[in-house]
Amino acid sequence: MKKKGFLFALLVLFLFVPQVYGQRPPRQIVIKLASMVPENTEWGQALNKLSAEWSRISNGEVRLQVYANGTQGAEDAVLQKLNMNTIQAAVLTSFGLNKIAPDILTLSCPFLIRNDAELTEVLRAVKKDFEAQINSQNYFSLALVRGGWIKFFSREPVFIPADLKRQKVGSIPSEPELAQAFRIMGYQVVMVDQNRLLIALRSGSIDVVYQSPIAAAGFQFFGAAKNMASINIAPFMGGIVLNKHAWESIPDRYKNELIRVTQRVGVEIENSLLKLENDAIRQMKNYGLVENQISPRQQQDWYDDMTRVTPNLLGNTFNRNMYNKIDGILRSYRSRQ
Repeated sequence: MKKKGFLFALLVLFLFVPQVYGQRPPRQIVIKLASMVPENTEWGQALNKLSAEWSRISNGEVRLQVYANGTQGAEDAVLQKLNMNTIQAAVLTSFGLNKIAPDILTLSCPFLIRNDAELTEVLRAVKKDFEAQINSQNYFSLALVRGGWIKFFSREPVFIPADLKRQKVGSIPSEPELAQAFRIMGYQVVMVDQNRLLIALRSGSIDVVYQSPIAAAGFQFFGAAKNMASINIAPFMGGIVLNKHAWESIPDRYKNELIRVTQRVGVEIENSLLKLENDAIRQMKNYGLVENQISPRQQQDWYDDMTRVTPNLLGNTFNRNMYNKIDGILRSYRSRQ
């Protein structure tokens, strides 16, 4: 009887144990995400939080591995790596997004969108258009977020267009569209690599840069360019995108929740960037930055100067159809204010 009992036990193990031990654990999908953002910033911490959320939602099956601090190179290099599937996701600025969806750069047309309320109105109407354009390529848009405002930082005060036309404007090679726009507007544009802008400001080979206050503080441009014009030149956007191969590799049962949590973290990033921009301006003022307040009449000088050259920019630098759509939204919105 003992022998029969032992054989029965072996039979049970043979029949049932392989069904447990023979199962393979779920395949882990690793999504490598490249970011220029320093890990020790609030945005960097938000991306780490997003990584943890993705792991929680997918029970560890989808792992978002963040490569922060620009370790994967500039945006052109990051896009190449996305296409080669060396990395699968990236945080991109307006200029990187423009390589995928050219309509997005229209948001950066100088002095087209003038404040946060106008940007909110525009994004409400066109954000889905941008996402659809990204998704029609070899990518998938997870989130589009506001990155703040571009400002003029200059050695000498800038109040009106004539002030700027007397000074040399530094522009980085990765942003040829804005450089072209400023040339058409009549400004002296000098191309300078990003990592040499501060040297160029100190040497006097350029007098002005257009940057976000966050970047101006981080690169310490305010040490040489001690004036910031209060007027907003243009908003810039950030986006989190995946290549299409990576998105299709994720099980469908997780996708809606992954999008939802990414967009929620995107809102947190927007809020942290607004706070960071205000903090950057305050800190730069503590170290001698002067914010030159542009009067309503002076603001109108900038808007009129831009209106004069706009026809030369459409269809070349900025998409004509998208510009007309945004312009129509803004005209309607301003008429109600």
